[in-house]
Amino acid sequence: QQRDKLRQYQKRISLNLERERALARQLLRDGKKEKAMLLLKKKRYQEQLLDKTENQISNLERMVQDIEFTQIEMKVIEGLKIGNECLNKMHQVMSIEEVERIIGETQDAVEYQRQIDEILAGSLTEEDEDAILEELNAITQEQMELPEVPSEPLPEKIP
Repeated sequence: QQRDKLRQYQKRISLNLERERALARQLLRDGKKEKAMLLLKKKRYQEQLLDKTENQISNLERMVQDIEFTQIEMKVIEGLKIGNECLNKMHQVMSIEEVERIIGETQDAVEYQRQIDEILAGSLTEEDEDAILEELNAITQEQMELPEVPSEPLPEKIP
C-alpha cells in the first residue's frame, strides 16, 4: 500500500518535471531567463525527491522480501520442531536397549535356523551316501542294458 502511494507520487513528479522543462524552454524563448532558472532549480529539487522516493521504494521492497523470507524460515523451524517432537516420541517407544534386544533375538533365530539347516543337510550317514551311489549306478547300468530304439519310422498300419 505504501509502495503504491510512493509509485503514484513518483509518477506525479515525473509528469510535473516534463511540464516544467517545457515551460522553462518557453520562458527562455520569451527572454525570461531568471524565471527559467528558478523553474529549473525547482525541477532539480523535484528530481532529487524522485531519487529519494526510488530509494524508499527499494527499501520497502527489500523489507517485504526480508519479511517473506523470515516467514519461510519460521515455517522451516516449526517443521523441524514438529519433526523433533515426533522423533522423541518414537524414541520413547523404542529405546536403544529394545532395538539391541530385537537384533539379538533376530541373530539368535538366524543362528538357530542355520543349525537346523546343517543338521538336515548333514543327516545322511555314510551308509545312506553309499546306498544313494549304488542306486545311481544301478539306474545308469539299466540304461546301458536297454536295446537301442530303431531310428527308422514304423510302417503304417493298413486297415
